[in-house]
Amino acid sequence: MDKVIVLGAGTMGNGIAHVFAMNGYSVKLVDVKQEALDKAINTITKNLDRMVAKGGIDEAKKNETLKNLTIQTDLAAACADATLVVEAATENIDLKLKIFKQLDEVSPPDAILATNTSSISITRIAAVTRRADKVIGMHFMNPVPVMKLIEVIRGYATSDEVTKKIMELSIKLGKVPVEVNDYPGFVANRILMPMINEAIYSLYENVAGVSEIDTVMKLGMAHPMGPLQLADFIGLDVCVAILRVLHDGFGNPKYAPCPLLVNMVTAGYLGAKSGEGFYKYTSGSKDVVVSPMFLKK
Repeated sequence: MDKVIVLGAGTMGNGIAHVFAMNGYSVKLVDVKQEALDKAINTITKNLDRMVAKGGIDEAKKNETLKNLTIQTDLAAACADATLVVEAATENIDLKLKIFKQLDEVSPPDAILATNTSSISITRIAAVTRRADKVIGMHFMNPVPVMKLIEVIRGYATSDEVTKKIMELSIKLGKVPVEVNDYPGFVANRILMPMINEAIYSLYENVAGVSEIDTVMKLGMAHPMGPLQLADFIGLDVCVAILRVLHDGFGNPKYAPCPLLVNMVTAGYLGAKSGEGFYKYTSGSKDVVVSPMFLKK
């Protein structure tokens, strides 16, 4: 798998491309928007500069990593000789089905098609292709260059051979792969999202405030970040999308997103990426303060 395509130049896509390139793989980062690609390369360069400054890598390694990266807006041209495609588009089932149908048409028959989905069924995605045995989930964690885990998700028809290749590849990337089966939310989000949702319900029902809830989880459960701040960084819209996948997949009301969360997303309060969620975020500052809407009057 020496010719890797990463589809989607957002936060996850640029992180995945960064990791592959830094480990010696030739990577084409593909997006429909040139602006998104330029922003991604800028982000990767800044992250590499930070690693150089901290002594994690030297200047030569930074330059080698950037040399391994190319950007492209033409998906068909990029995938013509691909051995592995990793899709990292928005967490939207209709979009992913459309993308995989196209990937199946433009990629070589023996290419493995992987998705970075955090909750959507691999089996359903694979069903729109003619290579269900070669479709698999590679759920990287954010931030990708830092976090060690990759959930490797087998669809109903994913072959043992493909699973073994992706497990071995993940180790070569310096990650720790964990093989899981294809059920809604897999493992990470099946456990994480109900916890985040319950934290939001605790706020909604006035059990405690934003900082109080996060402090309890940080100091009492040794979490590095409270669930409400974590939700902000994941994206409140993404949290709603994953909870709805769980709710639809299991038909259990315990997975229904809290009304407060739904209202925030509807109003455009998406967390860090929109500048405000449960906390308020200022560009260029690491300090966060509780969003004014949650301050006691």
